[in-house]
Amino acid sequence: MGILNLNPDPPRSSEAPTPGADQTAPVVPVAGAGPPPSTASGAETSQIPGEPSKALVSDPVATLKFKPRVLEVLATVFDPEIPVNIFELGLIYDVVVDADHAVRVTMTLTAPNCPAAQTLPGEVKTKVAGVEGVSDASVEVVWEPTWTPERMSDAAKLQLGML
Repeated sequence: MGILNLNPDPPRSSEAPTPGADQTAPVVPVAGAGPPPSTASGAETSQIPGEPSKALVSDPVATLKFKPRVLEVLATVFDPEIPVNIFELGLIYDVVVDADHAVRVTMTLTAPNCPAAQTLPGEVKTKVAGVEGVSDASVEVVWEPTWTPERMSDAAKLQLGML
C-alpha cells in the first residue's frame, strides 16, 4: 500500500522503513517535509493531560472518507503568534482514522516552550471531534522530528515573506 501524501509539494527525502519496525499501520504524512514522527522507545511525546494514549490502526476506507474533512478543519486552527494555520505551518505530522471513525492527530509545536502548548492541542481535539461522523478524537504532541521552517508549505512561506 502506498503512502497518501496530501501535501502538494513533492517529498524532499526518501526514507526507507526502519528494519524491524511495525509496518501494520501505515504512516500517512500530511504536511511539510521530513520523516514522520518517531515512535521508537524513548521518543518524547505527550497527550492532552488526562487523556489515555491509545493505538489506532489506520483504516484505508475511513481515512479516505474522513481525512479530507479533518484536514479542512485543521486549516481553521491558527498558532496565535503566527498568522498561518497549523496545517500550512507543518505542525501536523499524521492523521490516523480507524474503522470506528476515531481520529488521532499527531502534531508538534514550533518550540517546546511555545505559549500555545497549553491551548493548541485542546483546540485541535475539539475541532476534530466536531467533524460529522468522527466518533472520537485524540491529539498526540511529539517533539521528534523537531519542527523547522522547512516543514512549512510554500503558501505559508510566501505569506510570511520567506519566499
